[in-house]
Amino acid sequence: MPESPAQDLMKIETVTSTGWRVSLRRFWELIADQRPLILLAFLALLLNSGLNLIAPFLIGYSIDHFILKKNYVGLFQMGGGLFGLYLIALMAHYRQMIWMGTVGQEVLFRLRHRVFAKIQALPVAYFLRHQTGDLISRINNDTDKLNQFLSESLVRFLGNLFIMLGAGVFVLILQPKLGFVALLPAGLLLIWTRAVSPWVKKTNALSLQKTGALSAEIQESLNHFKEIVVFDRRDYFQERFQFHNQENYQAALGAGYASSIFTPVYELVYHLAQLGVLGYGIWLLQKSEITVGLLISFLTYVNRFYDPLRQIAMLWASFQLALASWDRIAGVLDERSELPVLEKQPVQANSACLAFHEVCFSYSEGPEVLHRVSFRLEAGKTYAFVGPTGGGKSTTAALMARLYDPVSGQVFFNGQDLRSLTAEERSQKIGFILQEPFLFEGTVAENLCIGNLELLKLSSAALLKKLEEMGMSPFLKRFEEGLETPVGGDQNQTSLGQKQLLAFMRAVLRRPELLILDEATANIDTVSEKLLEETLQKLPATTTRVVIAHRLNTIESADQIFFVNAGQILPAGSLDAAVRLLMQQERQS
Repeated sequence: MPESPAQDLMKIETVTSTGWRVSLRRFWELIADQRPLILLAFLALLLNSGLNLIAPFLIGYSIDHFILKKNYVGLFQMGGGLFGLYLIALMAHYRQMIWMGTVGQEVLFRLRHRVFAKIQALPVAYFLRHQTGDLISRINNDTDKLNQFLSESLVRFLGNLFIMLGAGVFVLILQPKLGFVALLPAGLLLIWTRAVSPWVKKTNALSLQKTGALSAEIQESLNHFKEIVVFDRRDYFQERFQFHNQENYQAALGAGYASSIFTPVYELVYHLAQLGVLGYGIWLLQKSEITVGLLISFLTYVNRFYDPLRQIAMLWASFQLALASWDRIAGVLDERSELPVLEKQPVQANSACLAFHEVCFSYSEGPEVLHRVSFRLEAGKTYAFVGPTGGGKSTTAALMARLYDPVSGQVFFNGQDLRSLTAEERSQKIGFILQEPFLFEGTVAENLCIGNLELLKLSSAALLKKLEEMGMSPFLKRFEEGLETPVGGDQNQTSLGQKQLLAFMRAVLRRPELLILDEATANIDTVSEKLLEETLQKLPATTTRVVIAHRLNTIESADQIFFVNAGQILPAGSLDAAVRLLMQQERQS
């Protein structure tokens, strides 16, 4: 059942409980190498803001000493000086925008690369807990929000903050009593802002979360568009899209309301402060405690104080959105791999190629798939794993390749804990042909050589000879341009059977010590299947084969058959015994 917005906000409250100070500190560490450029931009910011703060004082001085005394020469000179100051401020402002824009684009580039690299390093289990569309939204949408704040809002935010503080100092120095009247509303405003800001950040975080969910729904619908058409269920996916779109709409409205709450309140406070200063200033003017020029300078400084404050109100919402985006990005960057590499231990004597010892496994908080499973696979033999759909066959294969780690128990490979092998070692020693093969965008030759250092050194002619030696050259006839046939990519018309053939060839060419075939011939015709079997015979005699299949004719030559069901993996004996077990299971279900 979908969670309510209140439940979503409670989740976000937990996620963001570390506070904005922690987020800022971690982000500051991320942009360490950009600090020199940020410093230059900050110096230009100080120059621009300082010149803009001096101008009102000079205007007031000109009124008292040049206009009222009709000293037009001095007024003309002051005007030329002010023009020069504004020109320098303009150039400083331009440079700071260029420098911070560069910082923003650089951080965006590196941050997207870093997030994607982190996602690549995470285990398969992570993707069972997170929707692909939401991860795409974090890489694209959230990083872009951060870039917009860095390249546009941050400079304006700091510039307005500096002008505001400078104006506050000036009004207190020029006339402390009048300065107190001017700044009193701002103190009340600060208390209100601190109280409201956490709510604004949470509503923006909820909006980002719903945007990610909408992206995930679109991605899932497009990936399964064929099924939608086949079953004529466009209405089902339309309803799901409408639900997520409505949630995204409501969350975006909430974020918009929250982000807009600052501006009208700040406008009201500004007008109250201006009225207070004008009324009290006229009274002081009548008592001759201030001059006309000072009052005009004072009103200008009040405007310099509250106008940046109003802009900060608008930018504060952007700041809260950037923090919410950073929290989502940091959530990915802070993930720790659940598949650590352990230190290698002495090899056990008389060790099998692969062994499970008291292995238990479940997905996240789901039911137990395997319960205290133990078995041994000897080198050079062929083993078949059969059982009903959902019995745990593919899960067992995934544990053999260490796509997951057991909840308890151990998996051994050649006498070593499987967890002590690096990802590169596992890739070289363990071949895994999945039910749904994936091809990288490129040519047939490039896909065959992916990750295989030995094949990467070969020329096309040498690679072709290698395929002939392994009995794979007939498979190339299934590809129009042979080794140069383009495959992979969304628009490529490579059939599922061709994909399985290529995945099979890619795995076998590695000559792995353990080869796992998870329904590897499900979409291949019988002629190709026979050729594949002949190819397997050319593997080293020490290669252990694990065949997971529903079609019983594919396991006739297995040295041993295991029956997988209800969390247990037990020897089935002969093929006839395996057939009886399957039929018995079907009757019971």
